[in-house]
Amino acid sequence: MKKILFSTTALALATSIAALPIAAHAADAPAPATEAPAVANDIIVTGTRITGTHAADSAAPIEIVGAAAFQSVGQPDLNQILSQTLPSLNLSSYGADTANLTLSAALRGLSPNDTLVLVNGKRRHGTANLAVDSGSPYTGSATTDLSFIPASAIGHIEVLQDGAAAQYGSDAIAGVVNIILKDADHGGSWNVTGGQYYKADGKSASTSLNFGMKLGERGFLNFTGEYKFHDFSQRGDCDARYYDTNCNMTTTNATIAAGLQSNPFAPRVNTIVGDARYTIYNFMINSGYDLTDNVKAYVVASYGNRNAKSYENYRSATRISGVTSDGATVYPFPEGFNPLESIREEDFSATAGLKGDVSGWNWDLSQTYGRDSVAFYTLDSVNGALYSAEQLQSATLIAPQTNFYDGTLVNSEWSTDLGVTKDFEVGFAKPITLAFGGQYRYDRYAIQAGETGSWYSGGSASYAGFQPTDASVNGRHAVAAYVDLAVQPISPLKLDFAGRYEHYSDFGSVVTGKFNARYDFSPAFALRGTVSNGFRAPTLAEEYYSSTNVGPTSIFAQIPSNSSAAQALGFPKLKPERSTNYSIGFVAHPAPRLQITVDAYEILLRDRIVGSGSIYGYSAGYGSSGIVSQTVLNSLAARGIVAQSGSESLTSEGLNLFTNGADTHTKGVEATANYSSDFGTAGKVAWSIGFNYNTTKAVYVASLPASVTNAGFGQTALLTPTAIDALTSATPKVKTILGALYTVGKFSLNLRETIYGSVSQEVSGDGAHYTETHIGTSAITDINIGYKVTEWMRLDAGANNLLNKKAPTMPLYSGLPADGGHVYNAPLAITPWGIDGGYYYAKATFTF
Repeated sequence: MKKILFSTTALALATSIAALPIAAHAADAPAPATEAPAVANDIIVTGTRITGTHAADSAAPIEIVGAAAFQSVGQPDLNQILSQTLPSLNLSSYGADTANLTLSAALRGLSPNDTLVLVNGKRRHGTANLAVDSGSPYTGSATTDLSFIPASAIGHIEVLQDGAAAQYGSDAIAGVVNIILKDADHGGSWNVTGGQYYKADGKSASTSLNFGMKLGERGFLNFTGEYKFHDFSQRGDCDARYYDTNCNMTTTNATIAAGLQSNPFAPRVNTIVGDARYTIYNFMINSGYDLTDNVKAYVVASYGNRNAKSYENYRSATRISGVTSDGATVYPFPEGFNPLESIREEDFSATAGLKGDVSGWNWDLSQTYGRDSVAFYTLDSVNGALYSAEQLQSATLIAPQTNFYDGTLVNSEWSTDLGVTKDFEVGFAKPITLAFGGQYRYDRYAIQAGETGSWYSGGSASYAGFQPTDASVNGRHAVAAYVDLAVQPISPLKLDFAGRYEHYSDFGSVVTGKFNARYDFSPAFALRGTVSNGFRAPTLAEEYYSSTNVGPTSIFAQIPSNSSAAQALGFPKLKPERSTNYSIGFVAHPAPRLQITVDAYEILLRDRIVGSGSIYGYSAGYGSSGIVSQTVLNSLAARGIVAQSGSESLTSEGLNLFTNGADTHTKGVEATANYSSDFGTAGKVAWSIGFNYNTTKAVYVASLPASVTNAGFGQTALLTPTAIDALTSATPKVKTILGALYTVGKFSLNLRETIYGSVSQEVSGDGAHYTETHIGTSAITDINIGYKVTEWMRLDAGANNLLNKKAPTMPLYSGLPADGGHVYNAPLAITPWGIDGGYYYAKATFTF
């Protein structure tokens, strides 16, 4: 299966643009070649308690992502689909360490954790694989892993781009993604997809099967199975430690040089920069059964399994050495070695519920359980201290242990929900809708220690296992109650009031509220606006995650924010983020088949949870001893962290943590326009424009505790310039998606042009000297060509990043990569369209 690829020819076009979100009913099969998108006329269930509300009539901005968008994206991954169809959403293209194994997406330039994900209206659990990637806009992400939701199971997606904590609870500061599953009781589809990057790596293959069936005469079951494979990619040039910019070897060490010359990857021996390799299996069911005419039972369940590997920095032949019992020095890896970080992940979710109607009172009672378990491994590596001790016992070279079990992270969530709604006639234009309900949740987060060899004396090279001192089990309880009142006193005016109370066992109570209003001056024009406040409870991972990262020349520990060690350094325990949201906008239908929406918004976010900058304890070359903060070194020593032995000396040592480190102010404008042209027998064109302008400023940054401050070194701020830029400038301020879907007969042509505004970030390799990286405004072209061969068979071929726009590369500082990385010409990780260049694919879809 891994070698199945469908080759296509890249197509050159004068203009190129592709359709934005296109609506589809839950039971629909994939869109045929002749189907044009609807214009926001689908009934929605997100952001409103009123039954039968259409997207075009919503008082809050709602985007619908449907069948046509799913068909025209080459990579069969939900993150990619949303990123290529929503102008307000950005996707991480590359992450450091284990963050490269679970990529995430974010709305409105905020943290991925500030977007709530629902499946059929029920809260979806988060991943256990916390993104710890200092300086990344996505660091701290522990939100729902969308890769475990098979695209073929989805009927459509409703994206509420508005603060909604008062309606749905924690995490909904930036918005809500509600995934509505297919509910067909007959028919189905099978599709096969293959592709690769223009550079002939990153080979991908996938297949999925979806079908519906009846359960007796009163029920249905809709099943989806999916397989996805993606191979490694490698970007960048030679390793700056051993080569110059022209890949001429510079090392004078004969053992290192001999290893480099014999290495099969030479001269590009360092393979760290690129995509991870992964295999994912997903299964999902959506089912319902009418127990009586007034009571329905339903079950939604999913299971996902991921096996993923990602390369780490190359270690030279001398990085690990030993001395035999006869006193001879030996090197167990004469070619050097490339460690791999690996995960084996299982993701499970199940919702069971009953809903019905009693005398006009509609009720819904459900229980949801979600669990994500991630076992970590370090492969093709070695623990230098253990190997040295073992080698001393032998007169001949021994083979060291190379694979290590590093431990397991487990995140789980129980949720019991009750919702009740009823309409009351009071003489208004429409009945008043009253909704109320409650929720009980229990969250649990556990860290299980790895085997001794993975963490002993600094651990295995590249990723040290979780130590017994890291291991913990933490949980919390949360209860909530909400009320929502929707009123339409006169026909043009819609009002919605929502309030919510929540109490968390680990930080107390919070009250939120929301007010929505919309006034339709005519069928062609309406004004709408929102005022709300919200909150986000810190994830248990942010509170309690603990680990150690061992680089070729560095050791940095991630200490738990709520630990005694963090408090001893002067950092307070985490508390919730709190937000105030405002929006105002309009919906216009100035001409038949034309809809325009414009919404301006403002988000004031207080006590924002951020990853600190790197807090140094030691930096080679500073002063006479290199000691920046003895307090930091003492904290690391208490964790058993020591420098690894080897000819490449340790150059830096320190720690990171998550903290309520900033207040931010976000302003933006979102706009969409959709128009449909009908040229008779010459075909139809669905035109679309999506625009997002978003700017974030850090209006307050918390001070660094005195115990770790060092003015002489420049360690005086909690957030380094790199970390501040991650909040303010490392994601595009402007993203525009221009689209055209042309259909005629059995043929379709989908063109998309995504224009990304500029991004920038200051980077540093030593924590003292900073270099600005910058990417100017860039346009990315995508194309999809479809042909419906028969009523049951459709073929598609296309390309994402058709013109192979390359990512800019890391500049140099003093002749070396400015960020402290070891690979010359490594693509900038903040590149909004990805680091890998063009990707082409082919797809076959069979419906039945």
